[in-house]
Amino acid sequence: MHIVVVGLNYRTAPVEVRERFTFEQSELSEALSELLQTKSVMEGVIVATCNRTEIYVVVDRLHMCGYFIRSFMERWFDIPREEFTKHLYIYEDEQAISHLFRVTCGLDSMVIGETQILGQIRTAFLQSQQEKATGTWFNMLFKQAVTLGKRAHSETSIGESAVSVSYAAVELGKRIFGAFDDKKVLILGAGKMSELTVKHLYANGAEEVIVANRTLARAEELASKFKGTPCTIEQAMKRLHEVDILISSTGAKDYVLNSAQVSESMLKRKSRPMFLIDIAVPRDIDPNIAELDNVFLYDIDDLEGIVESNLEMRRAEAAKIEVMIAEAMDEFQQWLKTLGVRPAIRALQEKSSSIHEETLQSLFNKLPELDEHQRKVIHRLTKSIVNQMMHDPINRIKEMTAGKDGNEALEYFTRIFALEEDLKETRENGKTPEKSSAAQKELSKEKHENKPFAIKGSLTPAGL
Repeated sequence: MHIVVVGLNYRTAPVEVRERFTFEQSELSEALSELLQTKSVMEGVIVATCNRTEIYVVVDRLHMCGYFIRSFMERWFDIPREEFTKHLYIYEDEQAISHLFRVTCGLDSMVIGETQILGQIRTAFLQSQQEKATGTWFNMLFKQAVTLGKRAHSETSIGESAVSVSYAAVELGKRIFGAFDDKKVLILGAGKMSELTVKHLYANGAEEVIVANRTLARAEELASKFKGTPCTIEQAMKRLHEVDILISSTGAKDYVLNSAQVSESMLKRKSRPMFLIDIAVPRDIDPNIAELDNVFLYDIDDLEGIVESNLEMRRAEAAKIEVMIAEAMDEFQQWLKTLGVRPAIRALQEKSSSIHEETLQSLFNKLPELDEHQRKVIHRLTKSIVNQMMHDPINRIKEMTAGKDGNEALEYFTRIFALEEDLKETRENGKTPEKSSAAQKELSKEKHENKPFAIKGSLTPAGL
């Protein structure tokens, strides 16, 4: 069995290509069903976001699996493979596992360390599990990936510092105001960057937003998103003294805001601080305004300098996460190596339980005078002997099969305990022998390990 991921992302495909390979939420159930019907595919998870579409599969052979997955994509999206093959990447086995871990930890994101992808991976896995598209391998791998992602963000500082201009503006504002409760925001211009910045301010408690634009209709459109007040730029200048935070991005050739206007407004504000963010190029706000008392002015270069500094910090934290990923990969590989020994362990448990039951039955037939209590005591004590005798051999074979000579060790284990016929019967019939109590215990444990996955706490960006 092998793990393979086939996908495209913001690095390999432009948005006009990525948008053609999106899965609607309502379609995922059908898509997973069709994916599982694809030749060689045993398990599958589909991860679809605005920046990536990835198909994770467990296949029974590597030969031609890339071809089969591309055929699935060609059928599902009704796009000839010649139009998208050049945008795809394919990772197999260790590379595929490493890629999933890096994606879940936010190391493969456009904004390094972002947390949204963690929730998206979790949601994709849970839906696949609900659709019974996952099995033993992916139930373990994706649980481990999501747990690793949570560790990466809780045990490092990778997600703590602003790495976008809009986030940086909000972080600067917090240094000045502490919080944005009861703060009034004025937007000069209604561009995309202004909108993103005010979204973050609004999410952090800013309660009133005034949107000013040369075209009133555009101001009304943006103001409606924040339950704000639209007005013209001329009207906004008359309300400047009311404003705590001003964000400007108008595209004007000359300064929209000069020192005299702000100086006059500060008199009316009785020197209460004002926070100005100029994200326009060329600049909207006269830089001399920064000389006024209690006026804090930042332009795009200031913000980008903060962003780059924070990105460097995130890169340093990413190195710590790479160590975590390497450890997690080792753990998963060790787990994979022990998969092969489980049928042999189960067969040994079945055999020992069968011998134990037959011996006890013979003993009880020879000692009919034993009462029920005495029989239970004998059963419990003799079962304890069997379990103690089995304990060390089982632990040793788990350790030995994880080593480089694991297959040879498993073969010796099978021969020493004469399990060949039991395992042969299991393989031929596609089922395990009748379960004894010990084997039932082992199976119950395995079933518990692969139960539907749930993580306490929110995995949304706000929750993290």
